[in-house]
This record gives sequence, structure tokens and C-alpha cells, in this order.
Amino acid sequence: MNRLERHFQQARASNRKSLVVYLCAGDPDLAATERLVPALAEAGADVIELGVPFSDPLADGPTIQRAAERALRSGTTLSGILDLVARLRRQGCEVPLALMGYMNPIVRMGPEPFVARAAEVGVDGFIVPDLPLEEAGALGDAAAAKGLSLVLLAAPTTPPERLRAIGERTRGFLYFVSITGVTGARAALPADLPARLDAVRAASRAPVAVGFGISTPEQARALAEHADAVVVGSALVAEIARSGGRGEGPVELVRSLAEAVHSVRAS
Repeated sequence: MNRLERHFQQARASNRKSLVVYLCAGDPDLAATERLVPALAEAGADVIELGVPFSDPLADGPTIQRAAERALRSGTTLSGILDLVARLRRQGCEVPLALMGYMNPIVRMGPEPFVARAAEVGVDGFIVPDLPLEEAGALGDAAAAKGLSLVLLAAPTTPPERLRAIGERTRGFLYFVSITGVTGARAALPADLPARLDAVRAASRAPVAVGFGISTPEQARALAEHADAVVVGSALVAEIARSGGRGEGPVELVRSLAEAVHSVRAS
């Protein structure tokens, strides 16, 4: 059992909700990411998604698009991110780490060498927004053979039968996209989202994390009532951009989000 799966097993046993945060690796550079990951874990992030920058991030809104552009300009590559994970593990960082990115860099490296290297350095799982259920078998099987989790996504438009299939196939957790559209902080989230989350949890044998659009502790607390975990990305990425990857802004944001999510107890 990898760190990601172990975390959610322990969280479920202790009736505890989880905070998942996303940052784009290499924004503004890999040295900043290396400083931030342990600091965010110390501030209360239970799982950290390391975004793999890509030139055509089709699921991402302007905030993460600009972060990917900055990371690519700084020379960030998939190989460099895997080396970063190896350094973090050598330094004693044990927070669950999932790489979130698109298939193109994985195909370029080669799925099998990618999975093998990821397992070697201490990655726990992958989230690939442009990998549909029907094409996830090869990467999912390769990941499972190395003890890693391929996290699948579902959306408000996912039909019930397909949702059940995703809930059976996903590992680590099921990532439920709260809105139709791309990533980005929203002032308000859909009114029917809690009911949708209840239905998704009923259809999934894996824990359910809800993401896209969540930016405030108040939103995170409200959704933690209906999900096993809450994912915050664009709000953190924006704070990293404002601070240049330095200062206490990103850490304080994660601390406030963690306090909100962890205040909710599972029923």
C-alpha cells in the first residue's frame, strides 16, 4: 500500500476529512517547489499534487496555464520533477505525492519507464485529466504492478453507469470535478454539488475528493461535509505567483484551508 492509499485508509478509520493541494512543479522554479512541498505538508496538506507543466493544459484555466508557462520557461521537465521527488524523499518528506499532468509527456518518456522511475523515486500516484476510462487500462495496470495509484476523474456530466465503472477502476481516490469547465477559483459553486457528491460517494468504492473552483476555507469546509477530501489548486497557485514562491502567503493559505477541512468529522 502506497502513502496515498495508506493516508485515506487511516483517514477513514479516524473519521477525518483530507485536504489535497495542487501546485505546479517548477513555478517559479524547482528550487521553490522543493522548499514549498515540506512547508505545505507541515501546514496541514494531507496530499500534494505536483503539476507537470505542459504547453497545452486543456483542463486548466488561466491561473494554472500561466504557472505552467513560468515552469516551462524555468526549464522544468518531467525528468526534473521525478528527480525533485527523489530529493524530497531523501530529505525525509513523507507526504503522499501524486503527479498531475497530461499524457503527452508520459508518452514521450514512455509509459513503462515513467512508471518505473516514479515508483523508484517515491511517487504515490498519477492524475491524468486527458486519459479517459477506456484508455486507462495500460497505465493503470503498469501503475498497479509497481504499487502506485492511477486516480481517475468524473464530472457532473458523467452518466451513472460510467460513474460506477470509474468508481470501480480508480485507485487512491476518485477525483470529482465540481464544475463543467476548466480549473480556476469561483466565487460560488453549483447549488446541487452536495447532492452530486453524495451520489458519487455511493457509486465509488474509493474515497471521493472534490476539486475545481474551490478557493476559500468556507467553501472547503462546506464541501468536506459531503466528500472525503477537498482539492484546492488555483487559489494556491495564485498565491505562489503573488509571493514568487517565497514568504508565508502560500503556507498561511494552506493552514487556513486545513483547519477548515479538518474541523469536519465524517459521519
